[in-house]
Amino acid sequence: MKLLIMCEGPNEKEIIDILLEHGKLIFTADDLLGLVPYHARQIKNSGQVKAALNIYPEEVKVLRVGDTQSEKLTIPAEYKHKIVGEEKYCTKPELEILLIISEGLYDQYEKVKSKMKPKDFAQQNIKLGKKRYNNSTQFYRDYYGNNVDSLVSAIIVYRRKKGTHKKDELYLADLLVEK
Repeated sequence: MKLLIMCEGPNEKEIIDILLEHGKLIFTADDLLGLVPYHARQIKNSGQVKAALNIYPEEVKVLRVGDTQSEKLTIPAEYKHKIVGEEKYCTKPELEILLIISEGLYDQYEKVKSKMKPKDFAQQNIKLGKKRYNNSTQFYRDYYGNNVDSLVSAIIVYRRKKGTHKKDELYLADLLVEK
């Protein structure tokens, strides 16, 4: 059985790619359908996902990564026999919270979070060299690509700050080798 990793956005995919490249996840590229995670919300809307599913003859488990956990996965009829399960991994509220934690700004953000989204806070307060945070995939690559331990630490800290969660709610930290 292979894992089909479906990331809500390109930044979630980039974070998963960085963690995968550095061996920080509980699975390796060899465990993945097509050997890669995909930027896809739904199977029917992704030619790449459908092509990979068409090539692979065995069962597949879907792991969805994103901050929107309410959207139900629609499995096209031709893949119902192949997909044996689905798990959702939450990045709530937004990935920018990881940058905020990495920069040591979490307490400062907590004071304004009722009025400001993490993305807006990050754009105002986070720089890498002279480059201000701009919600780009490249910013995440530049920030965490050579500093994966900072990323892992931020994911773990965030999970701890969230405290207990619903029994069926999973977080990015649940995919890490070290928790």
